Amino acid sequence: MALPQVRAGTIKALAELSPERSASMPDIPSAGESGVAGLNIAGWFGFYAPKGTPADVIAKLNGAAVQALADPAVKARFAQFGLDIAAREQQTPEGLAAFAAAEMDKWWPIIKAAGIRGE
Repeated sequence: MALPQVRAGTIKALAELSPERSASMPDIPSAGESGVAGLNIAGWFGFYAPKGTPADVIAKLNGAAVQALADPAVKARFAQFGLDIAAREQQTPEGLAAFAAAEMDKWWPIIKAAGIRGE
């Protein structure tokens, strides 16, 4: 979360590593716009529950998270740190699962080729 330093002028942001500009940092170009097409390394957060958690509990937790993410104060606070809130369709267990699977599909071959292992 370097945005406060960028805004203070202590560091310079060269590019946003998402496919498009960030809504919270619209003046910072994407990597593609900066001449490095395909360099997309977006950070993300997700909430997970233990396997076997009852569906009604998951629904209740998800509803609370969605409600919090829709709060204007939460949105403003996230924007202060340069964090964009995921699109509403990703704010479901199914949306997160699909996104996480796509991230694994993208990064697993790179991890494997580099010989990176958990220790």
